[in-house]
Amino acid sequence: MSPGIFLIDAIGPFFRGYERRRINWSKIPFTHLATEGEARQLQWERIREDMRTFAREVAASGYNSVTLDDLAHLAPHSLHEPETAARIAVFREEFSRIFSIVREAGLQIFVTSDVLPVTPAVDAAIGNHRERLEEFYRGLVDDFLRDFPEVTGLVLRIGESDGVDVKDPIRTRLHVRSATETNRLLQNLLPVFEKHDRTLILRTWTVGAHRVGDLIWHRRTLAEALRGIDSPQFILSMKYGESDFFRYLPLNRAFFRTPHRKLVELQARREYEGAGEFPSFIGWDCEQYARELQGDANLAGISVWCQTGGWHRFRRLAFLENDDRDFWLRLNTIVALRIFRDRESVEDAVAGLVGTAKAPAVLELLRHAETVVKELHYIGDFATQKLFFRRVRIPPLLHVYWDCLFINHAVRKVLRHFVRDPERALREGEAAYALFPRMVELARSSGLPVADIEHWRDFCHLVRLARRYYFLPFDPALGERIRASKKAYKKAWPSERRQRYRIKVSFEPFKVKRQTLGWLSTLLLRRQRGYRLIDHVFTLNLLGFIFRLFRPGKSKAVPKFLRKSAMGVDALFR
Repeated sequence: MSPGIFLIDAIGPFFRGYERRRINWSKIPFTHLATEGEARQLQWERIREDMRTFAREVAASGYNSVTLDDLAHLAPHSLHEPETAARIAVFREEFSRIFSIVREAGLQIFVTSDVLPVTPAVDAAIGNHRERLEEFYRGLVDDFLRDFPEVTGLVLRIGESDGVDVKDPIRTRLHVRSATETNRLLQNLLPVFEKHDRTLILRTWTVGAHRVGDLIWHRRTLAEALRGIDSPQFILSMKYGESDFFRYLPLNRAFFRTPHRKLVELQARREYEGAGEFPSFIGWDCEQYARELQGDANLAGISVWCQTGGWHRFRRLAFLENDDRDFWLRLNTIVALRIFRDRESVEDAVAGLVGTAKAPAVLELLRHAETVVKELHYIGDFATQKLFFRRVRIPPLLHVYWDCLFINHAVRKVLRHFVRDPERALREGEAAYALFPRMVELARSSGLPVADIEHWRDFCHLVRLARRYYFLPFDPALGERIRASKKAYKKAWPSERRQRYRIKVSFEPFKVKRQTLGWLSTLLLRRQRGYRLIDHVFTLNLLGFIFRLFRPGKSKAVPKFLRKSAMGVDALFR
């Protein structure tokens, strides 16, 4: 693949000192950044110092480009409120210094942008007038590319906007609703990029909202969105699978269905697998994807997320720790690069990082860790099933989500419905858990973070108890053991010492009969990508209308993490 684009996110320095209990890692927390006085001076000095460290480290590892957030906070406009304009002016000044640090390290800069950012004043002046909004956005892009010639290009996200927890006066909202509108946006913007000789990278990631919500996997939607797009300044960026960064997902075949240059998106800081708290190794998955992409994918490079993603309390900062706390993040980040750029095997890439003497023990540890992730965190029988709801592919991991383990009757009932061989699921989980003594031994002999393995072991003890609850006949004694183990876990790993999982336990009955659950799953879920007649009539149209009418997404009956994280469950029904 070399030479190519080897892109890594550089937002870690902006989270230093951000002490929220649960952090939105999807974008730089701009409201946390000081814009005046001594606080500004001290905070931005620390950010610059961290950015020098980060840029030096990732450049030495072999990356040649970084992403930084975001256009909306760096692009002034006459419609902005005075307070917002003043903050943007400060950000432009400070980011100019950040850009200089990155460029001095020999790295190219790409800036992210959600389509489309507004403020209350912009909203009041333009409202929902689509042509004027697109003219407004095009002006932001044009002026930004003119003002910052050191920026190589923009990375556009059209299928997700700011989370419901974001309180910034500059907020993004979903503007593009269909493939036709996506195509019009690209046709409108590409001349601007061609004029400035910059690169437009379009991400196909969506959360399933609106008709464009299936862009990540639906071949006709993608084809219509890219119809007539033929520019040397254009690159398509796609996650490796048809859903978010999960295991058990085959390579997205869309890589081979368009002639455009493409980036494959990978996640080193696994947002659904501990976010660097333990060795959730991606090397063998990367090796498989790289092998498949040697075909006619027209791959231009990789985009690796080493800090971005998720709503959780885990807070390790990639390439910024003064000890080995970011070892698992570095390992994933560097091994992924060497596999895709240098065509190294996993074994050679790991040996090149840890040394040939330690490599056998480290590789054995990583193989065991992969078994634990795939056979204890995930339930293979469920994870391998291809299930779609409306415009999204159902995640292969339901009971462990971000920093939460859910042990409740609703999850139990759902998993018992879909898992066809519960005995096998129980055996696999117990066998995977039995690997921990050897993993602790290997970590100790290799000089790797032993405490990380011990914490993971204690958490996985709860995961295997949860699996027993899911698939064995209910036993009150097991319920008591789960509650006691949760208490012991919290005592062994208090939050003031390190960040740990939240264990959500409730044995209250889920008042949906098994037969009703089966009927609902047949009606609402499908095992094929293509839409059924019932989807066109009910699931995609009438169900969305019913949801908006009764707004259950606002109800406390819906779990808080579905209401208060990301864009909220409402996005699924738009």
